[in-house]
Amino acid sequence: MPTTCTAALIVAAGRGTRAGGPLPKQWREIAGKPVLAHTIAAFADAPQIDRIVVVLHPDDQARFDALGLTGVLCAHGGDSRSASVGNGLRALDGQGVGRVLIHDAARPCVSARIIADVCAALDHGPAAAPALAVTDALWTGADDQVTGTRDRAGLFRAQTPQGFDYDAIRAAHDTAPQGAADDVAVARAHGLLVQIVPGDEDNLKVTHPGDFARAAKILEKTAMDIRLGNGFDVHKFGPGDHVTLCGVAIPHDHGLVGHSDADVGMHAVTDAIYGALARGDIGQHFPPSDPQWKGAASEIFLRHAVDLAAELGFRIGNVDCTLICEFPKIGPHAPTMRATMAELMGLPADTVSVKATTSEKLGFTGRGEGIAAIATATLVRA
Repeated sequence: MPTTCTAALIVAAGRGTRAGGPLPKQWREIAGKPVLAHTIAAFADAPQIDRIVVVLHPDDQARFDALGLTGVLCAHGGDSRSASVGNGLRALDGQGVGRVLIHDAARPCVSARIIADVCAALDHGPAAAPALAVTDALWTGADDQVTGTRDRAGLFRAQTPQGFDYDAIRAAHDTAPQGAADDVAVARAHGLLVQIVPGDEDNLKVTHPGDFARAAKILEKTAMDIRLGNGFDVHKFGPGDHVTLCGVAIPHDHGLVGHSDADVGMHAVTDAIYGALARGDIGQHFPPSDPQWKGAASEIFLRHAVDLAAELGFRIGNVDCTLICEFPKIGPHAPTMRATMAELMGLPADTVSVKATTSEKLGFTGRGEGIAAIATATLVRA
């Protein structure tokens, strides 16, 4: 198996007694989920990560199983952090892993940027880790008294994930000194050069009771993912006795020409949803070259876009569609269009807008050659 995969090794075997509470800190809930579940999700969502292994205390196996995760490997911890990491590294043997990012389970707020930066740095060296330069004055102290100062120049606060060439860190752990502070210390003892990448103040390690509230605020802030998509469509007039707009058949002395039913309004809304998801347009999902879609009802396309949004973890906040035409008159039919579109998308009627305007006799719509539609959709991470 080629060693091209990048793995995340999440160390979750500690007991975290300083954090207080009846459970180890990685199993206490923040924003409705255990700390460990947030941490795993951060790496599962990262496109650079191909494998995940979690190192657990044996007593926590049932809690881990209850998370219902698939595709996540599991190893049991040892009598030290270094031993636990070694067990996790061995669990990745035979998995085709070329690089590994080792991360503390108690850092649930790790950002996609840090994960990407560590992976990018590994393209140029055997090891990389995030850190923040120390900016505060440093004191020594005893008995609640300041006893001295220390120069902060060249000092950094270490964070995780710490990334390594897999074979190199595997060998380093096989000969690791006792009591190494972290995996960077293990790597440096083995002679590996470690590149520093910028850390993040939000990438805190939950250690003390007050850290849970801070982490919850960070997770709630980063969880807000709002997407905006636009759609535009045009269909020309042709033979027919009605046009279908936003799912409503309106009598007219012309029809609209298209591969499907040419519902220009519904097409624009559908493309707005695809756009918010960064998933192309109708033609990508339902190619006009495919004869099975000839004359198809456009609600098929709209339902697919709505279902895709839900599958990707989004709900539709609102939709606004503007029909551009000289005729037929849209106003009398707009309430029915709104109700029809709302029902198709499973939305409250007051979150769906359908309105019309003319182009003041200008352009192809002004000359009565066809109808255009512009739509906007807002999607919110569910």
